[in-house]
Amino acid sequence: MTPAARVAAAIEILDMIGDGQPAEQVMTRWGRNNRFAGSKDRAAIRDYVFDVMRVQRSAAWLGRAATGRGLMIGLLRGQGVDPASLFTGEGHAPSPLADYEIEAPAGDMPDADAWNLPDWLVGRFKHGLGEDARKTAELLQGRAPVSLRVNTSKTNTSDAIFMLKEAGVIAVENQLSPTALTVVEGARRIRNSPAYQEGFVELQDASSQAVVDALPPAARVLDYCAGGGGKALALAARGGGRIFAHDIDPARMRDLPLREARAGAEITQLGTGDLASQGPYDVVLVDAPCSGSGSWRRAPEAKWRLTSDQLAKTLAIQDEILDAARLLVAKGGTLAYATCSILQEENEARVEAFLDRNPDWRCEWQKTLPVSDLGDGFYTAHLTQAR
Repeated sequence: MTPAARVAAAIEILDMIGDGQPAEQVMTRWGRNNRFAGSKDRAAIRDYVFDVMRVQRSAAWLGRAATGRGLMIGLLRGQGVDPASLFTGEGHAPSPLADYEIEAPAGDMPDADAWNLPDWLVGRFKHGLGEDARKTAELLQGRAPVSLRVNTSKTNTSDAIFMLKEAGVIAVENQLSPTALTVVEGARRIRNSPAYQEGFVELQDASSQAVVDALPPAARVLDYCAGGGGKALALAARGGGRIFAHDIDPARMRDLPLREARAGAEITQLGTGDLASQGPYDVVLVDAPCSGSGSWRRAPEAKWRLTSDQLAKTLAIQDEILDAARLLVAKGGTLAYATCSILQEENEARVEAFLDRNPDWRCEWQKTLPVSDLGDGFYTAHLTQAR
């Protein structure tokens, strides 16, 4: 495919997403229906689509329309590319620019468009993040770093870096965690590399690793909202204790046995009915369902789908989960709360609400990991029951 044909394909996909169809489903279906597109074509088209979703409002402003065509014109213009060089109408290229599309709008871009946030979130960013609000909004418009966790039960950082380099993957140490690497070249080669396939490294955001690093050593640890099990695997790699994993939707953990075997780890999966009988646990990690605002670079569609009503429901769920999880913590143990959110309502406010409901508990430690070039935005707090 020519570069212009890739732009035309991205326009087609963006229009389907604009009609309310989930991005990943549209991408998969388009790939199946257009098998002439090679792997490099599909990767380039995917990059266009997700780059647009990260900057949807500014792209629409620069392209004078929120259609797939307008968004692609705006994206290219924002990247310093003249859209007219690709919108030629030749071959499979999009049709030439209309008169009104030739120039970007005059004047300053409105804040909500420049920040690339839904209107209702701009105020929350300013209130919760203060002077860091604009910087954070701007960082969320770029691509997330690709991070790996070194499986220290099998290897060390320097050997992992060497193994990856042999497979064409260039990685450097990441200061957020002693087990974290940032991939600076060859990210698409990771999954086929021996280092990954043999369990020496695992894909995991560096901030997520830092959340695990902060947990105290313990004989029995429960990952209460395990999802795919990334944090449970990181806990198992530390050694020194028995690791349990639970999720309200067991299907989310379906790949965990394969990942566990690859990593040489041992994790006990528990259904909801088994939690109490297997407890109590010295550490209960609650990586709660959240807006995912700290990781919107990876899932930009979620930024535009989130509503204030959905956020309110999420806050209630977070409270319910914390209240249920506290009953599983052993005397003197730690209830660790974490979100990949940068919204104050989901973080400090939830801890404060928990302490108001449970005055015999206290917060011993908390930390905010901002969105950065090193990792996603995360929040974590350690709660203990007063003795």
